[in-house]
Amino acid sequence: MKRIPLVWQIVAGLLLGVLVGWYFNTHPLYQAWVSVQVLKPLGDIFIKMMKMVVVPIVFCCMILGIAGGPDSKSFGRMGVRSLGYFFAITALAVVIGLCFANLFEPGTGTDISGVSHGAASITLEPPKGALVILQNIVPDNVLAAMSEGKLLSVLFFAVLFGLALNALPKEKNAPVIALLQSVCDAMFKVVSMVMAYAPVGVFGMIGATVATFGFASLLPLLKLIGVVYLALIVFALVVLGGICYLIGENIFKLIRYLRDELMLAFSSAASAAVMPQLMTKMESYGVPRRIVSFVVPVGYAFNLDGASIFLGVATIFVAQLHGIDLSLSQQILLVVTMVLTSKGAAGVPGFAIIILSATLASAGLPLEGVALIAGIFRIIDSGTTTLNVLGNAIAPLVIAKWEKVELRPSTDYPAARA
Repeated sequence: MKRIPLVWQIVAGLLLGVLVGWYFNTHPLYQAWVSVQVLKPLGDIFIKMMKMVVVPIVFCCMILGIAGGPDSKSFGRMGVRSLGYFFAITALAVVIGLCFANLFEPGTGTDISGVSHGAASITLEPPKGALVILQNIVPDNVLAAMSEGKLLSVLFFAVLFGLALNALPKEKNAPVIALLQSVCDAMFKVVSMVMAYAPVGVFGMIGATVATFGFASLLPLLKLIGVVYLALIVFALVVLGGICYLIGENIFKLIRYLRDELMLAFSSAASAAVMPQLMTKMESYGVPRRIVSFVVPVGYAFNLDGASIFLGVATIFVAQLHGIDLSLSQQILLVVTMVLTSKGAAGVPGFAIIILSATLASAGLPLEGVALIAGIFRIIDSGTTTLNVLGNAIAPLVIAKWEKVELRPSTDYPAARA
């Protein structure tokens, strides 16, 4: 019997979750129990399993990407180019978000009575300087950083370890590299096992969201949702599509090739859940493992195109809700703030809300709007996460082009370059 493709399994889980969630939202007698005791745990199990494998994969792949290279000079060049690209593209994403928010004014005339799902409980800290941010990246204990899922701290240690390993004689670093390669391969096998559960996890996450909030809570904020999604689509087709054209790729063929990963990202709203498969797919697409192993994990910490667009739209939305007119200079300052605060965001659902809170606080804007947006953020988060994943798929192609590396597609995916 022919196996149903994963993308259709995820679609089936998504649609079934919407139906089940809608039923319990309209029949509230058992809604709370089903959401908390059944649907939400089904989704949380999937997210936990994917987070379980992300850190080991990132750690091993980053070290292999550095230690497997010819020298640290080429790694440094690739690192500078990658970070430069990430900062430029996310700054552009924030600017596009601000432009769409100013053009369509989603917060003007919005009726917010009865929409907020409770006040947001947010603890804000004073803005931090660059040295304090760097201090927080350096881990006291790398094992503790791994257990807490601090991706930037893990990357920091992995880079140092990879450089040190690369400096050792070949007879000394070869056994360590072989061990890390075996661990990495085994973790990718674990990912393939976890992915069999993905449709069930998607069913639980979507079902819990619809059962809790229903569709009625979306209506007053449809304009905000529409503006965000329009900006996401324009950015994907125009900006990322233009980048693909410049490097000799086709955005539509790439989307079709990554349809499973993009559908999973949209359904789960957790980019970390897609990282292992994305790395495998891009390597099969022809990007050398050394580039994929470095660019994709770093991109998950520094290249958040979708989240950056959301921050731009949501900040102006909150200002418009309260009748606050931000000048051009204030919005330019917002771009700088959002580009910096978005770096190192966790690839888990809802983290952009915390970044938004920090941005609003730095701009002196009211924080009440955060609770309002939080009620419908799950719908927005699906789109922003999908664009984050697509942006991090294109990044290694860009770096490979800059490094003048010829792509050599794997025979495992003959349709990759079709």
